[in-house]
Amino acid sequence: MLLYLLKRMLYFIPTLLLIAITVFFLSKLIGEELQCINEPIYDEQRCIEEATEKGFNKPLFYFNITTAAHPDTLHKIVREERRITLKKLIGQHGNWEPIQQYYQQVRLLDKDLLATNKRSEALIKMKTAIKTLYTNYKSDPIEAQLAHLISAAKDSTALEFQPLVNTLNKKYQAMHLQATPYTLLIPQINWYGADNQFHRWFSNFIKGNWGQSKRDSKQVIDKITARLPWTLAITIPAIFLAYILSIPIGIYTAVYKDSKLDQRLSTVLLLIYSLPLFWIGTLAVMLFTTPEYGMKIFPSIWLASLSNDTSIWSQIGNNFTRLILPVICLMYGSLAFISRQLRSSMVETLQQNYIQTARAKGLSESKVIWKHAFRNALFPLITIFANVLPAAFAGSLVVEYVFNIQGMGYLLFDSIRNNDWQVVYVIIMIAAVLTIIGILLADLLYALADPRVRYEKK
Repeated sequence: MLLYLLKRMLYFIPTLLLIAITVFFLSKLIGEELQCINEPIYDEQRCIEEATEKGFNKPLFYFNITTAAHPDTLHKIVREERRITLKKLIGQHGNWEPIQQYYQQVRLLDKDLLATNKRSEALIKMKTAIKTLYTNYKSDPIEAQLAHLISAAKDSTALEFQPLVNTLNKKYQAMHLQATPYTLLIPQINWYGADNQFHRWFSNFIKGNWGQSKRDSKQVIDKITARLPWTLAITIPAIFLAYILSIPIGIYTAVYKDSKLDQRLSTVLLLIYSLPLFWIGTLAVMLFTTPEYGMKIFPSIWLASLSNDTSIWSQIGNNFTRLILPVICLMYGSLAFISRQLRSSMVETLQQNYIQTARAKGLSESKVIWKHAFRNALFPLITIFANVLPAAFAGSLVVEYVFNIQGMGYLLFDSIRNNDWQVVYVIIMIAAVLTIIGILLADLLYALADPRVRYEKK
């Protein structure tokens, strides 16, 4: 059993790494802007310091595959649009050294223009042109902006910048003359080791350092720990009730297959399973919490606000009656599904030869059903159990939204709506980890239920 457990756990690490890599690069596709970039006055030194603090000036992964024309230091360019422009220039010319010198000259001229206290139309024209050069990689737009710079530098207020403009023009011409496009055909692998953004991001996730929410600057771990108890308060009872009720229903309908009660229960379960959750939830609110439309059996859907000194579990206890309807709405779909799955498995199991043999030996019907048939019909329940952990953590978006429960599902929806992606990615990662753990637990339960599924030592 220990060997089987170790073998199954070996699948955990590569699966978790693959999920982490996927989530990390999804975050990079959406983009993570530095705060300094959006400020009215762009301070490059401050941006470099912020990028260093957040690790944005490091390579993305342990290695990358490029060409001999690309340097291994492009990741140090803080602003993404400038980094993209340099990559496109390399793709056109294939000569990094002249391109780098041209880019550095653009930065030098930009820095001097920002430092000057003079104000004139010529200087404004030069500043506009230099900003455009950062994002232009095609020859015609670049040459047009260089022409604007050369013309503006002849103005009396901008004569001091004329040498820099002339040097910039020379660097641009050299970039064309020294083109080496053949280097784009030579592959190159750059190895960066553990000093990269993914390693830092994944290490922080393992340590529980999940960063800050972009929306309110709160720690992500604090937001999750504040919402998780509300989700657990509805998902755990719902899962427990679904299993407790579905097992006797599934077994009874299998034992008395094709009876009138079986047919009626099957019809009811199919009807329940087909009802949309959002519709049932809204209908339950209207019928059971508002006297205008139905009966005020349960309190209103909002959760009672208590003082900050009250513990979360005390709040849940005080709001117990408000959680009954959400638990029922979350439970009914699982109840119908698990019951039908167990019935199908039990019907197939009861037709096996060893069941007939057990009956022929004179065993009581209850022993035949519970000791022999039920144990061998557990596999669908175990498969479903693999989803229990992530479901208990992530909660139900529909139920939490309809009943205004500030749980994990509501937090996920709210974070997506407000582009608070740091929270979204942490929730996805935790749900993925819990899914893997759930599958591992399901494998262990398979082995306990039927030793034949255990791996043999080779």
